[in-house]
Amino acid sequence: MPREYPSAPVVGLGAVVWHEGKVLMIRRGQPPRQGLWSLPGGGQILGETVEQGIRRELREETGVEIDLLGLVAVIDSVQRDAEGRVLYHYTIVDYAARWRSGETVAGDDAAEAAWFTPKELEELDLWEETLRVVEQSRRFLSQ
Repeated sequence: MPREYPSAPVVGLGAVVWHEGKVLMIRRGQPPRQGLWSLPGGGQILGETVEQGIRRELREETGVEIDLLGLVAVIDSVQRDAEGRVLYHYTIVDYAARWRSGETVAGDDAAEAAWFTPKELEELDLWEETLRVVEQSRRFLSQ
């Protein structure tokens, strides 16, 4: 199914990955939001579970293995073109996670991958939903 002008919403999977007090972020290499920092993730593939998809996407985009901690949020992202038609429609499922292993490298659709403190995230011009999800993910760190 095409990402632009889809016939149905696309399921996007993402993770707030914590390691030593920092959050893993990627700079998007593809639209939408190309060039902007974002949580790592991508589209769910037919036949895989949400958790399998998140692990796969993190491995492909950043080279890291993670331990999933729990569901943080489900977000609707709908962008329309100048005529009002739906250009992009994602239902994004974000989990909290901890880094388990692996060297952080940008791969797949990511132009860059890096770790940021929560304070540094405020300087990245992030989507407000991303900041909200990062903050909500903190509740899983004490588990």
